[in-house]
Amino acid sequence: NKKDKPHGARPKKLEEITPKLTTHSGAKKRFKMSKKGKAMRAHAYKSHILNKKSTKRKRNLRKVSVADDSNQRQIHRLLPYN
Repeated sequence: NKKDKPHGARPKKLEEITPKLTTHSGAKKRFKMSKKGKAMRAHAYKSHILNKKSTKRKRNLRKVSVADDSNQRQIHRLLPYN
């Protein structure tokens, strides 16, 4: 239909269409982005053998923390749409 296209628009060639980037399925389960765009991660050592760890230590492991600056670029590459 001619009304759908703006004046002078031409169909895109196959080479002009940029492919969609895929999100890394492992990274999307492990990282969430903060409002400022930094990757947030969970702490390790929280899954088992918890009886020898103090309550304070387990409580502090519940909190999320910012992933290291040296890893931020790689995480953003794995999560292109976040």
